[in-house]
This record gives sequence, structure tokens and C-alpha cells, in this order.
Amino acid sequence: MHQEGPYWDFKREWYGDNKDGDMLIDIICMANNLVDRDAYIIIGIDEENDYSIQDVTQDKNRRNTQMLTDFIRGKKFAGDFRPVVTVEQIQLNEGVIDVIIIHNSTNTPYFLKEKYKGVFANNIYVRLQDSNTPSDKSADFHHIEYLWKKRFGMLLSPIEKVKLYLEHPEHWENSPSSEDKKYYKYAPEFTIDHTYEPNDGRDGYEYYLFAQTDPSPHWSEIRICYHQTVLAELGGVILDGGRYFTTTPDRQGISLTGYHKWDIPYRYMIKGNLNHLVHEFYYVDDGDEARHAHNEYEGCILIFNDEIEHQEFRIYVKDNWDRKEEFANEIWIPYMKELPGYNMNSFREEYKTMQILRRMLEEFRENKK
Repeated sequence: MHQEGPYWDFKREWYGDNKDGDMLIDIICMANNLVDRDAYIIIGIDEENDYSIQDVTQDKNRRNTQMLTDFIRGKKFAGDFRPVVTVEQIQLNEGVIDVIIIHNSTNTPYFLKEKYKGVFANNIYVRLQDSNTPSDKSADFHHIEYLWKKRFGMLLSPIEKVKLYLEHPEHWENSPSSEDKKYYKYAPEFTIDHTYEPNDGRDGYEYYLFAQTDPSPHWSEIRICYHQTVLAELGGVILDGGRYFTTTPDRQGISLTGYHKWDIPYRYMIKGNLNHLVHEFYYVDDGDEARHAHNEYEGCILIFNDEIEHQEFRIYVKDNWDRKEEFANEIWIPYMKELPGYNMNSFREEYKTMQILRRMLEEFRENKK
């Protein structure tokens, strides 16, 4: 596009030691962007030379994620809320550029409580179109108001609000009518409940049940409501004879042949998604039995940090599945009592596959460091 924008900025080279203040205010402005998304400071772009690529590999001021994190950690931010930043290297035909990614967050507005090299305390800086707030000024009132509304969840849809509320189970109260129903005490129009009907005919087994001391299946329905509107319905499972309750994992698979057939089925959750938020919401570490059931359950599924990691891991598995036996050594398979009408070998195979995938995920993450 040959231009900067409301969530991206170009720099010809990395900030020198005498430019730390400029780097800090740029990061704060990007963290306080007004388009509610990740923002980017793209280093290695020469705006004055037709936006040409300037390779950064020999830049003596170059920094990585850890160095930037340490830099930000040392600054006095109000409320101790600090922007989260990472650095990604991108290889282009003309050379290497670096991108500082300032991750979107609801902790806005970010501002300092002590002055640092021309970045004033209590001034709130924002990114507006392709410009930053001047260091000696503060943003317009309505832009600051927007950032505070973002922090308090006032700009979110009901489903996004309930995701925010579920991160704080201590703020939910039991309904007077049933302990299985809870309401958010600061906005009681939001409720979550689960039902269990032992005679509804749902008595099928899943492989992860056999990791529990009591593998009997007890399935449930979880409903999240806003007033009388059902925002979401999730599957629930009562594990280990009632010692632990949680959501059922999502189901996916990988095809090695290109056909619409899952050669590698798996169960998973993604942190921040509703399913995982509810899974965390219902976990109460109130004793060894619940802790054991929780740990055994998580030991049977994949939990990804985000959707990007999920998709990258799928590619990794396809590229490395011919090595699967390397990951299969000494995998313990729980005892699975023969059940009439079930192919127990299928359960054992699915359990083994999940343990192989869990070991592959460990290697995948280690290689990403």
C-alpha cells in the first residue's frame, strides 16, 4: 500500500539506545490502537526510498522477544498492566525484516505512572490513523473513553462478555433454585447451568473415560444464557463417578491421503475458546480426587495455546507422522474392561494415538523455541 495505517508502522532500522523512549511510546500507541486488534511495528522498510526493504540482519541494535519483554518489564506502568510483545523475523526476497507484534488486549489504556525519557507519566497515547499522540500531550477524551470501555468489557457482544466473565469463577454465585445453575453476580442476566438426565439414553463410552478410576459414562448439557437467550450449548461429562465435571473436548482429524477421511483423529481444546474457558471455570482444586481426575482428563487430549498453533501443529503432524513409532515407546494404556457391543481395540488405538500426538506436540513446541 506504500503507507502506514491505524495498526502498522514502518521503521528503516531498529531503535538505538538513545531511542528507547521513542520505541516505548510507539509500543504504547500501538497497544492503545483504536481498531481493537494486534498491531505491528515493521522494521526494515525505508519509507523515503519507495518503501524498499533494508535487511536488518547486521543491525547492531536488533532485539528479540526476550529483550523487548525485559525492556517493557522494567518500566513503571499504571496498574502493572504491560503490553505483550513478540518479535517475528520474516525472510523476503530482498532481505530480512523484523516485526514487533503488539498483541491485542483488554487491559487498555496502557500508560506510565513514572516518566521515562520523554514519555510522560499519566499521559495516554493512542494510534489514530497513521499517527501517534505527541509525547507531550494526551489523547482526546473520547478516544480515552473508548479504551476504558474496552477494559471494562462495555464494547463486547454478550458472548464475548461471558467469555470475559468466565475467566473469574470467583465472581459467580449459585442460583437459589439449584447449585447446578450459576449467575454472574455483577451482571446476573448471564447464567450458566448444566443438566444430567441419567435415563436419556446417552450411555456411550469415549477413550478418555478409561483413564479415570471409574470409567462409567455420565453425559451432560451445559447452557450459557443471556436473559432468556441461549448463547451457547456445550457438551459436558461427569468423570470418575461424579468427582469431577467438565466440558467434552472438540473433535478433529488429519487426513494423510487428501481424501475426506480422518487418518489421525484427535480431541482438543484451544485456550481462550469458550469450550476451554468453561473447562477451566468448572475446575475446583478441592482435593486429590478432583485433581487426579482433572489431570488424567487433560492427559488424554491436546490443549493448544491458540488457533495458529493448532493449524501449525497439524502441518507438523502430517510432515512427521512417518516417525510416529519414535514417539510410541513405553506408552501406558489403561486397563479397559471388555464391554458388550464395543471394539475395545479401537479405544486402545485412539488412546495410544493421542499419547503419540501429545509427545509430538512437546517436540513441536521445543523446536519453536
